[in-house]
Amino acid sequence: LIAGVWYSIKKQKVILNRKGNELFNAGNIEGARRIYTTTGYSDGLTRVGDKYMESNQSLKALKQYVLAHNKGKSEAIYEKIASVISQLLKEN
Repeated sequence: LIAGVWYSIKKQKVILNRKGNELFNAGNIEGARRIYTTTGYSDGLTRVGDKYMESNQSLKALKQYVLAHNKGKSEAIYEKIASVISQLLKEN
């Protein structure tokens, strides 16, 4: 029974992720983001983060990268934030 429930949940996630991909490809990034966040689909969350980066929304992108466990992309933003803070401290 437990294996059957697990299979059903996994199947539902696949269906939802496909819907998220359709929304993403149609330009509905926010709709896709909601689905990817619900299912924990890391590739989708990373793609949403990339879209945010393209439109200079790095903090929104950071959230998606963290949720996707994408260390490389999130650390690049952390470094950028640290650099900005460092510059502000030098000015004061």
